[in-house]
Amino acid sequence: MKEMRFFYVPNVQYNGELPEEEAMHALRVLRLKSGDEIMLTDGIGNFYKAEITVAATRKCVFKLLETIPQTPIWRGHLHLVVSPTKMMERMEWLVEKATEIGFDRISFINCDNSERRVIKVKRLEKIAVSAMKQSRKAWKPIIDEIVSFDELVAESTEGLRYIAHCYEEIKKVDLFNQLSISDKDEDVTVFIGPEGDFSLSEVKKAIDAGFVSVSLGESRLRTETAALYSVMMANLCKRL
Repeated sequence: MKEMRFFYVPNVQYNGELPEEEAMHALRVLRLKSGDEIMLTDGIGNFYKAEITVAATRKCVFKLLETIPQTPIWRGHLHLVVSPTKMMERMEWLVEKATEIGFDRISFINCDNSERRVIKVKRLEKIAVSAMKQSRKAWKPIIDEIVSFDELVAESTEGLRYIAHCYEEIKKVDLFNQLSISDKDEDVTVFIGPEGDFSLSEVKKAIDAGFVSVSLGESRLRTETAALYSVMMANLCKRL
């Protein structure tokens, strides 16, 4: 049986053709033609079965055949907040793998010890879309521009808020244990620091704002590893 190809089309109910980049891939790489059936995702919870009606050089028009609403495989809202690493390739890897696993939002923060102050959101968006299609996800994670640590700490969010760090002088609880005993419907936000960790003052500021101080285990993890590990734990504990 021929594998059905997936394409990302935002606002698919009001847009009867593939975005240019998706159309180029469909027509030039996959050599799809009029009459071929494809699968679409809108990135907000739905799949669609569609049929190509026009396959021109840069234009791929379709008609919708069926709407297939999807059920989330995790509960609550999973929000990862991370300070980007000096090597952007590691953040690209993180976005790809976290999207494959499943989460809702990633935010980037400037911290006292951050080595990177700029990110390319458009590049990360493309990586997230590719990972979403490859892993057959109906939801595309939100990717935020980089902001200050203080701004995200002060953001009014509901649910459970955690900050992971390595300071032995500050009491910590195990993140997985905390997630395991929490209500599955509660939203989860996890802060992961830069390669030099959060500063001590940042950790204290977060705790004063209501964050829970947590450990990710005995091993010292790279930033991107710790971030992905947090997503995996949250996803597992919030599974339906």
